[in-house]
Amino acid sequence: MRFKFDANQEFQVNAIEAVAQLFEGQARDEGGFSLRMGPSALSAVGNSLDLDDNTLLANLQSVQRENGIPLDEELCCIEETVDTADGPKLVRFPNFSVEMETGTGKTYVYIRTALELYRRYGFRKYIIVVPSIAIREGVLKTLRITETHLHEIYSNPPYRYHAYDSANLSQVRQFALSSGIEMMIMTIDSFNKASNVIWQTTDRLQGETPMHLVQATRPVLILDEPQNMESELRVRALSALDPIFALRYSATHRNPYNVIYRLSPFEAYRQGLVKRIEVASVMRELDVTQAFLRLDGIKAAKRTITARIALHKLMKDGTIKEQVVTVGQGDSLAEKANRPEYDGLELREIDAASGVVSFANGLKLGLGESSGADRQAVFDEQIRYTIEEHFRKQAKLRSSGIKVLSLFFIDRVANYAPRDSLLRGLFSAAFNELKGAYPDWTSSDPEKVQASYFAKQRRRGGGKEDKDSSTGRSQADQEAYELIMKEKERLLSFDEPVAFVFSHSALREGWDNPNIFQICTLNQTASELKKRQEVGRGVRLAVEQSGERVHDEKTNVLTVVANESYEHYVSQLQTEIEEEYGAEGLPPKPVNARRRAVSKLRKRYTHKPEFKELWERIKHKTRYAVRIDSDSLLDDVVRELDNAEIRPPQITVTKVQVDAEDDRLDWRISGAKTVLDVAGRFPLPNIVDIMAHLMEHTTPPMRLTRRTLLEVFNRTRNKRAGMNNPQEFATVAVRIIKDKLADHLINGIRYEKIDEWYEMTRLEAEVESWEDYLVPADHSVYSQVFCESGVERRFVEGLERRQDVKMYLKLPGWFKVATPIGEYNPDWAIVLEERDEHGNVTDKPLLYLVRETKDRGWETDLRPEERRKIKCGAQHFREALDVDYKVVTKASELL
Repeated sequence: MRFKFDANQEFQVNAIEAVAQLFEGQARDEGGFSLRMGPSALSAVGNSLDLDDNTLLANLQSVQRENGIPLDEELCCIEETVDTADGPKLVRFPNFSVEMETGTGKTYVYIRTALELYRRYGFRKYIIVVPSIAIREGVLKTLRITETHLHEIYSNPPYRYHAYDSANLSQVRQFALSSGIEMMIMTIDSFNKASNVIWQTTDRLQGETPMHLVQATRPVLILDEPQNMESELRVRALSALDPIFALRYSATHRNPYNVIYRLSPFEAYRQGLVKRIEVASVMRELDVTQAFLRLDGIKAAKRTITARIALHKLMKDGTIKEQVVTVGQGDSLAEKANRPEYDGLELREIDAASGVVSFANGLKLGLGESSGADRQAVFDEQIRYTIEEHFRKQAKLRSSGIKVLSLFFIDRVANYAPRDSLLRGLFSAAFNELKGAYPDWTSSDPEKVQASYFAKQRRRGGGKEDKDSSTGRSQADQEAYELIMKEKERLLSFDEPVAFVFSHSALREGWDNPNIFQICTLNQTASELKKRQEVGRGVRLAVEQSGERVHDEKTNVLTVVANESYEHYVSQLQTEIEEEYGAEGLPPKPVNARRRAVSKLRKRYTHKPEFKELWERIKHKTRYAVRIDSDSLLDDVVRELDNAEIRPPQITVTKVQVDAEDDRLDWRISGAKTVLDVAGRFPLPNIVDIMAHLMEHTTPPMRLTRRTLLEVFNRTRNKRAGMNNPQEFATVAVRIIKDKLADHLINGIRYEKIDEWYEMTRLEAEVESWEDYLVPADHSVYSQVFCESGVERRFVEGLERRQDVKMYLKLPGWFKVATPIGEYNPDWAIVLEERDEHGNVTDKPLLYLVRETKDRGWETDLRPEERRKIKCGAQHFREALDVDYKVVTKASELL
């Protein structure tokens, strides 16, 4: 298998463009910038940034305005005094943040961003800083599998990458001296202490200090999961690299350093970029005879200290439900639960320092611990449910070439690592008992279908960095490490028997696998993982055996098997998201996996003449052609280009003092940078040079002829600015051309019917879904209608109230219309009969409608790509099929 990548995913392209636009006005560095330093007078090829703070801030606000992000009033910079080859130095560098939901390809985005920054501005030295071994291996894996893809996009750029290794300092020399693109991946712990090798002067570098070589390159920092790098020690370590700026990538930023792009969980869900989530709760909810309780938290204020305890409470309707109550010293849980089973459980002491509460009957609970529940029985049920769900999904998806994986999170290695451990025994017993019902698994050995990864604790004090479980392990453990961390393709192959992965917090960030379909949380105490970290390991869209991404919504469902109530798990997950993004960033809450239902096709409806006529009208496929009025396109482009600001070229002047010392020359910067406007002081480039810059910017999939580009340049009044600064002119012009061309493509599209169609027989007899999403419906072709938004639910309820609606169908996901920007799946097909003012059916012909449901304001709120797809859908139905098509918000707007 080889993973396949799409270079044209709009959300990824927009994230790349957001960073690139920050540096508009920066002249391209062709690699001549070098520094001489140290006793051996080595040269280092580095980055340079010529823009001042005011220009960067103006660019930042422009990018934020374009991406709908609140404007920052100042440029957020980190300032620290660090040691350099020339002594202490005040380092100051701006930071910019990109927020992308887990599973949407942020590693791919920042690698491609580095290449884009080189193409436009000549930035060539990058250090990717990661907080863990797992994330480092994930970055290296992405770099390996995207090489061919990125070389095709960027016409074979000269880039190299490697993981920093303190035992191989020649790589640091290569990083500093190379004039090509260099990417070095470093864990934060490899350079955040004075004892690290990188801070030691060494004969291996002719008496140089490796860190001084790195500093001389003025690297661009790319911080992966920077919320783990916010301590004072780690901020100083990052500053010690002397970067020109830092790019921060995460789904869960702790501090918003100049956010320039945001892909929220809601947007990722709405655009179908991640799996949907369902939660299966496994707990002894019905065993109400036991006094169940769990310590969820302790809060210490100035004058009070309280504990949050989960218990089984008698509700007013007579049911018993798990509830979390706040209690103080002396409070009775029997009163809080309204049940005598809790007699004797008066809270005697709350110890915030140790996270322990004590009760009058002698019971003590640590944070996250529970009492009154049979934990082994819960673990057994969780494992059984996960294995059976795995078998069931694999049987369903094997024909599609999709291998199913399950991930088990545990909190104690001792519960799994020994051969006779509790979890191994439970897994083997459940696996052997369940496999008989599934022919593909009957001959499988439970020991051979599982693998594990547990990172070791790092050593205290000095010594070698980056200690993890990849060293000092058995051969079997090393093979498992290679499989899980480095060989995703092999793990996804049907030839590889391993399908169940066990780990703990070592895989909490940075690692994922697209075919994780079950995550089972086997925690005896409070998990140190947040819910978002847990589900993030499995939300990436699945891939099949050829490496193609699968976009089917029914396939892309992640099941979380949790040892707590569904309500508690979902509430905590949604709270975590809301704390990060606010209420508007919340996706729909995960559904209850235990409450599935089936919607059945009403075959008697499909046999009716009116439905056959409806299908006959809408079933045909079409092909499209695009007619573009070149003059009109050029007029639109030139009009906007005439008014665009194209800043003059700039040059940086730096004063350097040279000293003679110990029979050698040394230098130090003695003056501040001064930026000058040099427009008109040098010979103007010829038109060939201008076209070369424009052609360089029109990389695939953006292909424009030289003739078109020449016409744009000839007609613009901004010609002089283009001659003064061809690089800036090309950047601005191509951005305008792309935007205008996309609109003209859609406005000029024409559809025609072809001799291909969708067969009615593809409608499934039964569709499994979740009760939360299904709305019972009398007029629908299916017994229940799948509605994932309030707009859809209200629309269905409105259709059911209308007497003139004879029948309707929510069009299945495979019913698609081809467009230049991807496939479009319309919402509803409806048969309507006309009635007079008295509600009587008229003798007029039936109406056959296709309707799209969107919330009010959709024309401005939707992404441009979605709006353009809807326009294409309208052309397909109205022009080629002569079917009435319209976008509506509610059923009363049908006509």
